[in-house]
Amino acid sequence: MSKSTTDESGPLLGPADIRELAATLGVRPTKQRGQNFVIDANTVRRIVRTADVRPDDVVVEIGPGLGSLTLGLLEVADRVTAVEIDDVLAGALPATVAARLPERADRFTLVHSDAMHVTELPGPAPTALVANLPYNVAVPVLLHMLATFPSIDRTLVMVQSEVADRLAARPGNKVYGVPSVKANWYAEVKRAGAIGRNVFWPAPNVDSGLVSLVRRERPVETSASRDEVFAAVDAAFAQRRKTLRAALSGWAGSAAAAEAALVAAGISPQARGEALTVEEFARIAENREAGK
Repeated sequence: MSKSTTDESGPLLGPADIRELAATLGVRPTKQRGQNFVIDANTVRRIVRTADVRPDDVVVEIGPGLGSLTLGLLEVADRVTAVEIDDVLAGALPATVAARLPERADRFTLVHSDAMHVTELPGPAPTALVANLPYNVAVPVLLHMLATFPSIDRTLVMVQSEVADRLAARPGNKVYGVPSVKANWYAEVKRAGAIGRNVFWPAPNVDSGLVSLVRRERPVETSASRDEVFAAVDAAFAQRRKTLRAALSGWAGSAAAAEAALVAAGISPQARGEALTVEEFARIAENREAGK
């Protein structure tokens, strides 16, 4: 494919480039994989800038698609490792990088795999995660990567606006829930901007948002394991309209045991999960034995 002649895009992919490349590969974006390709070079550069990608960063990208964001990351970062599940897209991406950024091609690595099954990556440990994540897998993929690669210090993901709201929600917010609490276990989370529909092909039926996650210098201080804390979180929000005394009864063994654990943790048994911070859930998990 010929390099774009527009000064605005440079080596990045514009709308005509995306459609030409997709046609050559016989690619039609699928709803099943939530594929919406970014076609605006300015948006790509905005994402890279917002992600605070630095010249010494080793960036892992999930779901690179046709390579729009990949090229933007590769312009700035030291190295980029892209994880792609789609056979055709994975097969084509190295050639796209070589054609449009030949001087950086040796700093690009492709991993042809499902990101949910990735437990190690080639080369230096990743320092940043930047990705346009399909809404149907966004939260589990994000949490998996943060858990599996503790070297990832900064993350910026583009997700459906509703998912962005949930990830960045604070206690007391009506959309605060399991994704909010678990993301906060790993990082300080905040909304980092909105993305319109017209920068994608095909244009989605929903708006998108950017979420920034900066890993905590220290994880939540607790004697409970992450799995123990997350089990309490899952139980609390499985029946979010119930008081914690009722919602945690199965987790603790009985309502009385749940109440004892809550009291020992300094939390009202009448509170609801949506009011609690991750640190408070950690205290509940620590005190589970108090109810036995």
